Amino acid sequence: MKAWRWLLLPILAGLLGVLAVGLRHDPKQIPSPLVGKPLPAIEGVTLDGQAVDLAAAGQGGPMLINVWASWCESCLVEHPVVVTAAREFGDRVAFIGLNYRDRRDAGKAWLAERGNAYRWSFFDPEGRAGIELGVYGVPETFFVATDGTLLAKHVGPLDADSLRGYLRRLFGVS
Repeated sequence: MKAWRWLLLPILAGLLGVLAVGLRHDPKQIPSPLVGKPLPAIEGVTLDGQAVDLAAAGQGGPMLINVWASWCESCLVEHPVVVTAAREFGDRVAFIGLNYRDRRDAGKAWLAERGNAYRWSFFDPEGRAGIELGVYGVPETFFVATDGTLLAKHVGPLDADSLRGYLRRLFGVS
């Protein structure tokens, strides 16, 4: 009986160690297997019905892909930050939207009401492009280098300081 108790102590210490390591991780920094790799070629249409290739959207420049939806409450909080950044940095960084699991009419109305930060928005009603990118939910934002390499992924709504930090650190834009 006493030997069983002595075995319990290292198991409990191990579990506490795993918990301590887990608590130090930022939940917005979910690792993506795509970081450091080329953005996959994802062809589809925009909210306006134009054929596009998401990977070619930056056209040789840095690109931000913001995953959003009209039904997303957190997107309401984040969107003004993205609109402001697009107005300030949109000439140096391609701001592309990815309308995720939404209805076309709802997405278009949402942008018309709140302002359109994007050169265009990829229309992904079934979430297939999201699966290719490893989207966990909305909002999420991907930062893509000039050569098409995915540099970083941010999960959750961006605030102004975080977005400016990514743009400065990853693209040298300030």
